Amino acid sequence: MRRLSILAAIIFLAAVDLFSEELGCYYFKKKYQPEPRPVFEASKDQLPVPVLDENKEWLKMYWKAWEIAFRGIRQPQEGSPLVSNWLDEAFSEQIFQWDTIFMMMFARYGHHVFPAIQSLDNFYARQRKSGYIGREYNEISGQLVHFDFDGGLFSEKGYKNTINPPLFAWAEMETFKLTGDSTRLRNVLPVLEKYAEWLQQPGTPTAKDWEKNGRRSINSLHNLFWNTPLGSGMDNTPRPQEEGFGWVEMSSQMVIMYNNLAEMCHFLQEFEKEKRYQEISCQISAAINQWCWNDEIGFYFDVKANGEQFLKKTSGGFWPLLAGICDEKQAEKLISHLKNPREFWRPVVFPTLAADEEEYKPDGGYWLGGVWAPTNVMIIKGLENYHDQEFAAAATEKYLEAIFEVFEKTGTLWENYSPEKYEPGNPAKPDFVGWTGCGPIQLLIENVIGIKMNCIDRQITWDLYRADRHGVQNFFMGKNKISLICEAGIHQRKIRVESEVEFELIIRNSERSNSYGIKKGKNDLEF
Repeated sequence: MRRLSILAAIIFLAAVDLFSEELGCYYFKKKYQPEPRPVFEASKDQLPVPVLDENKEWLKMYWKAWEIAFRGIRQPQEGSPLVSNWLDEAFSEQIFQWDTIFMMMFARYGHHVFPAIQSLDNFYARQRKSGYIGREYNEISGQLVHFDFDGGLFSEKGYKNTINPPLFAWAEMETFKLTGDSTRLRNVLPVLEKYAEWLQQPGTPTAKDWEKNGRRSINSLHNLFWNTPLGSGMDNTPRPQEEGFGWVEMSSQMVIMYNNLAEMCHFLQEFEKEKRYQEISCQISAAINQWCWNDEIGFYFDVKANGEQFLKKTSGGFWPLLAGICDEKQAEKLISHLKNPREFWRPVVFPTLAADEEEYKPDGGYWLGGVWAPTNVMIIKGLENYHDQEFAAAATEKYLEAIFEVFEKTGTLWENYSPEKYEPGNPAKPDFVGWTGCGPIQLLIENVIGIKMNCIDRQITWDLYRADRHGVQNFFMGKNKISLICEAGIHQRKIRVESEVEFELIIRNSERSNSYGIKKGKNDLEF
């Protein structure tokens, strides 16, 4: 559905945006200033270098992911209204919001080589005065692309499909934790606040005045948020679509958005705004727990207008983990579904539809059980929120083992994977980095090696569970280079840290946690 025919593209490029004078009015960047496009061969020695003695073979996949990603760095063509170089999914003539946000999750680890977060500038520059930002824009003309469910291009009904998961603020804050670039936070905050204001408006899929049609469900008991399968990115997953429905997925993403806006405002010392966004987040969270949680099954479900639950177990039900909505008992029940071999703990983790649902497809069927990087990142980061670091690491290793076997057979990474066999999903695009780079890069660093950076607090946390020699060299906190290597062992571990900046290092495992003040230069530690 994402691909345009040549004829459709020609029609598309000839379209006139009647509201062009209003586009991008909340963002400071109005015009592209030419900048060089980095290439992989010249940049490789500036990227983080993982050390992983027992899984050295995974490093081939790590470097291949970076190589493919660098091929996807694009520059606006002459006359284009796009305002920044960007990291592209590299399979069509469009930029995609959902794809781009998840590409930031791994690309931020090369921020000192290529500031990938500026890829989001092109969406901010196309924001309408109402606050609306679409899911898909043409790379050349900057025109909005929208499809109807039947694939019809520019159908009026297609506008309902143009809202992707509202995760810009999450991507910005996750990048800020590595870069420490507070100037960018201040620049993007007006854009993201106006976008949140638009999403909060009441709306319905049947509305004709789409630009005044937000994502809070009208005529419903629950007052939650809605999306469409295509808009959500999970194109063919079974979901309720009648007027007044509410999705746990979209509603949880709204909570994530407000949590990150609050965190942004706290850092920028806008404390009244911080308080307001926290209150909105709490209100939505309470509604999700009231209407979507099923204590008997131990799962979060979408709901219909009358509050009746739509009892399909999809990966959408795990977004409350990332949003921090669950209490500990709810989280324990929810996580048990991830560990259940009859549901989500399949040979390749985690399918987007539980294996015991009737629509489940063993070959993946796209989003009818396919294993996708964005939902795996969401689940694994959600597990971290509930202190299940060891299961997060085990799940990541099982996922990377599977995609590495496919990499060995095919020489590349794929858009998605089969949940039952070490094969690409059906269908799946090859050379997809794209969000698939999240596994070999982001999850390798954060959940296999176990290192997580927080530049805001000048802090690195290291979950030390592996017994082999492992760590990361050429790691950057802002503009400062750091190397962290743990020597092989089981009990007393020797750790060498070399740093250009002072910071706090927290090392923890299931038994203990120690904090170390790291000085500039070489630091030898024992844990």
